[in-house]
Amino acid sequence: MSEIATKAERTRQFIIAKAAHIFNRKGYAGTSLNDLVQATGLTKGSIYGNFQNKDEVALAVFDHNHKKVTELIKEKLLATENAIERLLVYPGVYRNYIKIPFLQAGCPILNTATEADDTHPLLKEKAADALSLWKRTVESQIKRGIARGEIKAGTNPAEIAVVLISLIEGAFMQAKVTGKLAEIKIAMDYLEKIILNLKS
Repeated sequence: MSEIATKAERTRQFIIAKAAHIFNRKGYAGTSLNDLVQATGLTKGSIYGNFQNKDEVALAVFDHNHKKVTELIKEKLLATENAIERLLVYPGVYRNYIKIPFLQAGCPILNTATEADDTHPLLKEKAADALSLWKRTVESQIKRGIARGEIKAGTNPAEIAVVLISLIEGAFMQAKVTGKLAEIKIAMDYLEKIILNLKS
């Protein structure tokens, strides 16, 4: 890779990192080019020299934010072998989301899906793919737990995955709207009970 290509990629990553929190907090429509200029300290020309338009920045930022969430969860999942403990990672992480800087503005999947469902097909597609990956990941943890004898036989992996994601995202939405953390705590306490009840 040439020095010029390396510098261009570093600049792109710098813009993405600086824009990540803004897009997650203000959304696609609410984020202006001036916001990006202010966050990065770069000129409009420099930003558009690295990205064709705001759409391209938004798509790259979604990938960045989603990757940070999945890496955090994956690290915690791999820290234990037990299937129940792995599932408890989800309420554990999201209960304390306020302590995780890149989640303080909310879940990037929820934020993106809410805004892009009717207005931005490419962002909607990315959010749908992210949800699908999350669902498959939870399902595979449950199937693994059943096979290892740690989760009750007959547990429906798809059902648990849908409920887990719905509780997390629904609680996030309520916390964002009300500005209170009570909803997150109640929902995560309930999710923990559901998970503990899966023990074989």
